[in-house]
Amino acid sequence: MKRSLAALTVAVLLAPTACSTEESPQAGPAVASSAPTQSSAPSQSSRPARSSAPPETGGDAGDCVTRTLDGLDLQKRVGQLLMIGVAVNAPSGAGDTLRRYHVGGAFLRGRSTHTAAKLKSDVARLQRTAALPMLVAVDQEGGSVQTLKGPDFPRLPSAYRLGEGSRTALRDTTRGSARRLAGIGVNLNLAPVADTVPANVGEANPPIGAFRRQFGSDPARVAADIRTVVPASQDAGVLTTLKHFPGLGRVRVNTDTSRGATDNTATATDPYLGPFEAGIQAGTAAVMISSARYPRLDPDAIAAFSQPIITGLLRDRLGFDGLIISDDLGAARAVTGVPPAQRATRFIGAGGDMVLTIVPADAAPMAGALIAKSESDQSFRSRVDDAARRVLRTKEKAGLLRCS
Repeated sequence: MKRSLAALTVAVLLAPTACSTEESPQAGPAVASSAPTQSSAPSQSSRPARSSAPPETGGDAGDCVTRTLDGLDLQKRVGQLLMIGVAVNAPSGAGDTLRRYHVGGAFLRGRSTHTAAKLKSDVARLQRTAALPMLVAVDQEGGSVQTLKGPDFPRLPSAYRLGEGSRTALRDTTRGSARRLAGIGVNLNLAPVADTVPANVGEANPPIGAFRRQFGSDPARVAADIRTVVPASQDAGVLTTLKHFPGLGRVRVNTDTSRGATDNTATATDPYLGPFEAGIQAGTAAVMISSARYPRLDPDAIAAFSQPIITGLLRDRLGFDGLIISDDLGAARAVTGVPPAQRATRFIGAGGDMVLTIVPADAAPMAGALIAKSESDQSFRSRVDDAARRVLRTKEKAGLLRCS
C-alpha cells in the first residue's frame, strides 16, 4: 500500500479505530470525495487504447473459476471482494470475522520477528478458517516497509537503494524474498512501488520519497526496475501488486494521515504512468489504487472512487486485466469522511475488485452495503459478479483453486 504499516499499526493499537495499510511509510489513501463519477474516461492520446474488460459472466462453463463462482451465492461472492487486516503475530484472532463474512483475503498487518516455522503454522491455521483459500498479503517492500523481520527474513534494502544497483542484484533480492514469503504461505505481496518521485521533490514527498520507497526519479528507469521485479517475484510463487496507481510520487501529503493529497500534474499521457504500464506488460497480478486526488483525470473524486481513473484509464486505456485492489479504506485519513459502507460500494462501483481495510470491524458494514446494493441494482450486481470473478482468477493464478 502506501506508507509502512508501522505508524498505522501503532495507531490501530492505541485508538478505537484502526489506521491504514502499511506501517511507517504509507500504503496509499488520500482525500474523501463524492460518489464515483460516471463521466467518460480521460481524453485519449496518440497511444492506442486497449480494451481489456472480460465478459461479466462469460468464460468456459467447465473452467475452474466459472465453476467456483457458480457455487457461490451473493453473500459469498461479496465476501470474496473483501481483504481484511489481521495482526501478523496473531492472525487467528480475526478468524471469526473471516469465516462469518466469507472474506476473500487477509492482510498481515504490523511487524513480526517470528520464525518462518511459526508464521507458516499461523498462516495455515488462518487458511483453515476459510471455505475458499484466501489471498494472504503482506507489505514486504524492503527498507522501512518490511512486515517480516525475523531470523528467517533478512533486512531488505529500500527500493531506492536497489534502484541504484544492478538489475541482477534487484532480481536476485526480489526472488529470494519471494521464496521466503511463499514458504510460509504468503501468496500476494503489496509491492512493488511503481511511483516515481521527482528529484526536485525527494523527501518532501511524505508517502514515498520520505522513506525512499521509490526505485528512482526517472520513470523510464523505474519502469525497467518494475519489469525486473514482477517476474522475479511471481516466478518464485508470490504475486505482485503495483502501487499506488496512478502515482503518489508528486503529492505533498500522506493519505494515511491527512486529507488533501493532490497531484495536479497527472494526465492520461503522463510519463509517470510508464512504470505501471511496464508492470502490466510484465504480467503483474494486481494493481493498487491510491486515495489521492488527480483533478486532471477526475475533478470530482479521489482515485479510489473514480470510474474515469479505475475503469477508463487503468482498465480500458492501459489494458489491465487483473485484480484491482484499493489502498486501505479502513483507517486512512483520506477516506474517513466517507462511511465504511459507502467506501466499499464506491470503490466497487468505480471498477475496483477487492476492498482492503485494516479495520476488521469494517467487514460487517462493507459486506452489508455491497449485498444491499446488489439486491436493488442489477448493474451493480453485475459489477460484483465481475469483481468476484477477477478475485477468483487471481486465486487460480496463485494456485489456490482446486477443481476436480
